[in-house]
Amino acid sequence: MPQSNNAQLPPGKFPQLRVMPMPADANIHGDVFGGWIMAQVDIAGSLPATRRANGRVATIAVNSFLFKHPVFVGDLLSFYADIVKVGNTSITVNVEVYAERNRLQTEIVKVTEATLTYVATDDSRKPRALPPLAPEDQVEALSNLQELGGGWHAV
Repeated sequence: MPQSNNAQLPPGKFPQLRVMPMPADANIHGDVFGGWIMAQVDIAGSLPATRRANGRVATIAVNSFLFKHPVFVGDLLSFYADIVKVGNTSITVNVEVYAERNRLQTEIVKVTEATLTYVATDDSRKPRALPPLAPEDQVEALSNLQELGGGWHAV
């Protein structure tokens, strides 16, 4: 796989999650397990979904998942998550993962991108309607979606 050391962390955005994989998260060659990365992506994607749902959410679909480059023990991973679609009960989130390698001469590589869908659930774990956004939150949400090139879509 070609290495891309020209990547940058997304400017003006804060990661939902930052974590460094440890030896227990990898095979004997130091390559981090894909399943471990998938679990971290699910956690990162659930954070904005939980905030938008104002409560519990459950993952109902992994719409796409692409491992672009390997991840190694010691990489510092940054997970960026943005809501890209909102339905009556569901929230679709795009997650991008960047690895910072070689701490002294930092190389940044986009290693993973994924899209997941979550559903808001009630105390009985049944789907529930998403609460309406407050007017000030609507302006911010529309601005964020326009930055992403998206818009509100029914699911």
